[in-house]
Amino acid sequence: QVQLVESGGGLVQAGGSLRLSCKASGGALSTYCMGWFRQAPGQEREFVAAVSWRWIGAKTDFADSVKGRFTISRNDTKNTVALQMNNLKPEDTAIYYCAAAHSRWNPRKIDEYDSWGQGTLVNVSS
Repeated sequence: QVQLVESGGGLVQAGGSLRLSCKASGGALSTYCMGWFRQAPGQEREFVAAVSWRWIGAKTDFADSVKGRFTISRNDTKNTVALQMNNLKPEDTAIYYCAAAHSRWNPRKIDEYDSWGQGTLVNVSS
């Protein structure tokens, strides 16, 4: 399984931007669909965004709550995937996790993901 490490979290004011990065090691990122999930205190982990393998067009999917504000991109040469978050809101505050799915493009299904990072904290102040 690929190992994933997130970075880029931090404290930001509402309306600001952050760029999260996920670095993969121990495997080729190109063989995985990549997703971002988040978990706020006392809540379940939820889907944020995902990007498919490049060979099927690097399709993307976004949760309704972030559509139009977040973008996801992958760089298979550098083995990284990024989540650009703009116009952040206090309700975006959570730990953000990067995840990799090897088998199928079913981006919102948490059980499809084989590998998970440790998470990075995003804190949006009002």
